[in-house]
Amino acid sequence: QVQLVESGGGLVQPGGSLRLSCAASRNIFSIFRMGWYRQAPGKQRELVAGITSGGSTNYADSVKGRFTISRDSATNTVYLQMNSLKPEDTAVYYCNAVHIFSRSVEYWGQGTQVTVSS
Repeated sequence: QVQLVESGGGLVQPGGSLRLSCAASRNIFSIFRMGWYRQAPGKQRELVAGITSGGSTNYADSVKGRFTISRDSATNTVYLQMNSLKPEDTAVYYCNAVHIFSRSVEYWGQGTQVTVSS
């Protein structure tokens, strides 16, 4: 079992920055693909950014050039640095972990609210 705990959400003005953190309960990065998803009211959950066990990253087109996903194996933490935030980035952001050999082994965090508003 793996617990994922997000933090770092909040209210920020358009153009501002936030850094989200996802702390895993144990070292899983070598066998799990990590990702950040978001869900806005009335919309489906969507992938924002992902990082593979090998360190390759991918981003939704809507956040390319503004968001950066990274990880720190020493602290079992995945980060999402969000810059140049827009009102349309407002959503609950979730951390996700999927086992690289079995996609049925999947974990989610509880989510953290990000609100971009003036």
